[in-house]
Amino acid sequence: MTYASDARSLSEILAMYEADGFTSQFGVRPDGRIVCFSCHFEAAAEDFELVSLARTEGASDPDDMLAIAALKCPNCDCQGTLVLNYGPESSADDALVLQRLEAVDKSRENPTS
Repeated sequence: MTYASDARSLSEILAMYEADGFTSQFGVRPDGRIVCFSCHFEAAAEDFELVSLARTEGASDPDDMLAIAALKCPNCDCQGTLVLNYGPESSADDALVLQRLEAVDKSRENPTS
């Protein structure tokens, strides 16, 4: 997984992901769930594959603190993006989805045997 480390705008990050084939969109649902807008499959965030995660900075405006996740749907295999608020302006649903995506990704990087 890759993380954006420079200060890019939301539109720049979305354009980068779209150029890489992430053309579908996902949405947040209550209780840490995500819905694929291509096939309408809904499941726990940890069921979706997090391919990449980029963040906008927000140093001057907390409303600019966004996490853009490049995901793969476990049902239809489409690739798309999910935009989440993080930090002080984050909703409880956005924060839970982001936490679950990052936790699953970390466990894949460091499997316990």
